[in-house]
Amino acid sequence: MAFLCVISHMQRLIYLFLALAIFTACNQNKRQPNVSSISITVIEQRYEQDFFKVDTLHLKASLHQLDQRYKGFNSDFLYNILGTTPEAAQKDIPAFINSYQSIYQDANLIFKNTRPWVDEIKKGFQYVKYYFPEYQLPKKIITFIGPINSFGTIITPDAIAIGLQLFLGKNHPLYASEQSQSFYPTYLSRRFEPAYIPVASLRNIVDDIYPEPALGKPLIEQMVESGKRLYLLNHFLPMLADSLITGYTDEQFRTCVDNEKNIWSFFIQNDLLYKTDPQFTRDYMNDGPSTQVFGSKSPGNIGQFVGWQIVKKWMNKNPKMDLKQLLQKNSAQLFEEAKYKPTS
Repeated sequence: MAFLCVISHMQRLIYLFLALAIFTACNQNKRQPNVSSISITVIEQRYEQDFFKVDTLHLKASLHQLDQRYKGFNSDFLYNILGTTPEAAQKDIPAFINSYQSIYQDANLIFKNTRPWVDEIKKGFQYVKYYFPEYQLPKKIITFIGPINSFGTIITPDAIAIGLQLFLGKNHPLYASEQSQSFYPTYLSRRFEPAYIPVASLRNIVDDIYPEPALGKPLIEQMVESGKRLYLLNHFLPMLADSLITGYTDEQFRTCVDNEKNIWSFFIQNDLLYKTDPQFTRDYMNDGPSTQVFGSKSPGNIGQFVGWQIVKKWMNKNPKMDLKQLLQKNSAQLFEEAKYKPTS
């Protein structure tokens, strides 16, 4: 009799797991359109591997070769990222190669296999093409190593360029130095993981499609604008965790979800939604280790979370709207129509 009870209990568990699997699959299919038929051709180029091998004794000839192989980007790197000039290059380039040689060696080991995040970027490109078929996607993914205070990712006319110096892993000694901490305190450098490369790369495309609006809008409109951008990024990278998309830690994201009603009540009770003074709004829209009024477990830039929930509520009420229509929607009207009022 006990054996039959065990079998019965096991069957119930199996049915439960199957139901959960079907429910999850349905949700995923709803969230993720099938983009497998969308062809994406992207060339991967490792600029840093050629740059760190230049012959500094015959620098002019070496740079000419780089120009031929990396048309356009070589000049971008030298003069916009490295910050040298044609007159100073003879001195600046050997000095940079010498001082960043160990970083280059580390990057060669850490990024020996780039396929996992390159594949995620390519998948993201498929989603971009699905939602915005007229958008001209980058044809190349170029990696480089720049100064610690330079870019993590940039978009050029034909490429996404990725600064590996900002993705070596949060515990890399480079980020612990006093100089690095002055640029990137711990709440930022904890994101310097390879897992953030697709997010940083696709965020450039979000910026290109929907440039960040001018400051000075009421807080609620800033929230909605930020929410639109997260909604877009989430649809370009639906396979990634929400914590990666937002840049929050797992605990910070859970704190927001668990306290969504309380967070919203705070903004309502303190009459903050229509504040425009940056002295008030920056506490909720700027990055930081936390949002002080919500405690140490909260994330900085908590306003983007609120805006994202408002946008999701509006899109759920308007299922026929596509992403282009969302971006064109006036943020103040979107907020009014969403009638956002979290209950938990």
